[in-house]
Amino acid sequence: MATHKPEELQEVLHYQFKNPALLRIALTHTSYANESKVPTTHNERLEFLGDSVLSVVAADYLFHQSDRPEGELTRMRASLVSEDALFQFAQEIRLGDYLRLGHGEDLGGGRNRPSVVSDAFEAVIAALYLDGGLEVARSFILPFLSEGKTAEEDYKTRLQEVVQQNPSARLRYEVEGETGPDHAKQFTVAVYCDDKRLAEGVGRSKKAAEQHAAKQALDRLQSKR
Repeated sequence: MATHKPEELQEVLHYQFKNPALLRIALTHTSYANESKVPTTHNERLEFLGDSVLSVVAADYLFHQSDRPEGELTRMRASLVSEDALFQFAQEIRLGDYLRLGHGEDLGGGRNRPSVVSDAFEAVIAALYLDGGLEVARSFILPFLSEGKTAEEDYKTRLQEVVQQNPSARLRYEVEGETGPDHAKQFTVAVYCDDKRLAEGVGRSKKAAEQHAAKQALDRLQSKR
């Protein structure tokens, strides 16, 4: 059962829905709809639309914020709209507390499951878009993109570029730890340059932990200059 009513999320979003049913649908997981005794619409169609709206807003933001080439912009956008990034964004507004989940999904930790919560985040974007238009959706999305609380840039690529100043140097990433249940695992990854340990990072996936490790390594290398 949701710990907060879906309607209460409007205060967090700083937006009052003209059609509150859209927000309720965005917060409704398939498991809830399947267990409901009355026909209930779940959020998968909204998730599909929200993914596209998010991609357009992120691409537009990166295009105007950076003069990097297409390949780098593509990697940066992929990082911004990844499941890890969306899960982090969703945690900032405690989105899991508002979700309508089936009993089994709820007991199984669905409120903290990255796939469930990140999908709902995209569905909320779609609900905002349908109710208020692209600018309403954009005003919700941009603070997450611009605050840099996720890997806005591909830190692994940037670290590789720094290391390649010495052509013989080789980077490698090693998983050094794994904790937590299946639905909320946390990985610890260390990055090495040849045999030298540069830094370690943590994340909810190996990829996210590698990005964090690369960022930590970049920060340390820059501080020594």
